Amino acid sequence: MEVGAVGAMRYVKDGIKAARLVMQHTEHTLLVGEKASAFAISMGLPGPTNLSSSESIEKWAKWKANNCQPNFWKNVLPENSCGPYRPTSYLEHTDETCLKTYAMQTTDLRFLDLGHRIHDTVSMAVIDRMGHIAVGTSTNGATFKIPGRVGDGPIVGSSAYANEEVGACCATGDGDIMMRFLPCYQVVESMRLGMNPELAAKDAIGRIARKFPDFMGGIVAVNKKGEHAGACHGWTFQYSVRSPGMKDVQVFTVLP
Repeated sequence: MEVGAVGAMRYVKDGIKAARLVMQHTEHTLLVGEKASAFAISMGLPGPTNLSSSESIEKWAKWKANNCQPNFWKNVLPENSCGPYRPTSYLEHTDETCLKTYAMQTTDLRFLDLGHRIHDTVSMAVIDRMGHIAVGTSTNGATFKIPGRVGDGPIVGSSAYANEEVGACCATGDGDIMMRFLPCYQVVESMRLGMNPELAAKDAIGRIARKFPDFMGGIVAVNKKGEHAGACHGWTFQYSVRSPGMKDVQVFTVLP
């Protein structure tokens, strides 16, 4: 039950280290935005640093040239091709054809290229020799996200959760959907009630899929004995395992 997290943090590369510093040196759970960056730097992490790469700059330029499509906006009209955006309900006497055109541009097209390919999440669960369990998640977030967006990475119980009496869980996918269900908390509590890791993972994924059949996500569950399993929806999911008795990492593929 020791937790630390940061979100919407810019100019500091080591997000997972910043989260650990929040856990170790504050009474808080979550710091966000520029103050999270200032905290991390004040605690000795390198920064401020320009984290843009030539690849990310090129991707951004192409996105801007495509009128900032796809994106995560809905039910809005842009004042120009890239906003600012305003809710359609606020606009009066709008031409009906124009309304339909721009509403489609800022909603339907967001699904054109948004999926698991835009994620770069790394989530890990570790059990040490004493049986202590720790989890951590680090991510750059969803490509083309609206500035200020915080995904499920720093949300306790969503992308990761651990309880030394039971086990742990890691997850990745459509964080805006998954955080509504706290799937990793659900997995750990299901294992507490007697489910094995496979059933617990499938149950948590199923709860989301029944409400949001188009979502994409994957979960890995591991109990305190080291037994593990994965479950996913919408894409083929892979996770890796390493234990002291293994010579190398073993990769497991989970089908939806």
